Amino acid sequence: MNEHLSLRENVRQLLGFQEGMAAIYRRLPWTHRAAQGLWLALLALVAASSAYGLGLLLHTQQAFWAALTSIAVTQQNYLDTRTSSRDQIIGALVGGLAGLGAVLIAGETYPAYAAAIVVAITACWLFGVGSAGRLSGSTTTIVMLVPHTGTFWIVALTRIGEVALGIACALLVVGIGERVQARWVRPVEPKD
Repeated sequence: MNEHLSLRENVRQLLGFQEGMAAIYRRLPWTHRAAQGLWLALLALVAASSAYGLGLLLHTQQAFWAALTSIAVTQQNYLDTRTSSRDQIIGALVGGLAGLGAVLIAGETYPAYAAAIVVAITACWLFGVGSAGRLSGSTTTIVMLVPHTGTFWIVALTRIGEVALGIACALLVVGIGERVQARWVRPVEPKD
């Protein structure tokens, strides 16, 4: 029999699982936590530096957004980085479109900004990618509130491009890093 759990019960179980994972992490020796932290820091640094350097070479308006994105999506493994990247790009697209639409309809006003945030976050939830909701709100905020020069749609498209550049660098670096780590951690097979 397939029982559907209530929202409250699903949330309770997820919180219990999350607390259990946090407890496992806390029980790791500090040297293991430090090694994992240093590894993640190295991955994030290489990804951010690559994204920033490429952003400068491509003459994006503000290459630091590519570096920030690469840090934001870099995770310990490729699959988690890919999931985080998916959320980031969906959030950037939805937030950019919501901000652009709000400006075209109501101008660069606070009510337009407020409406764009609500539309962006709600749209992500309606499309089944609620995890991208907060990122869409962040992108809407960046697109609508950060001072810029040039037309609004160019700013929105440039931000989305900088996000995509950061994501590409993070995926490449973490993919290579995962292969390096697998070779380094792989147990040595005994010779016959």
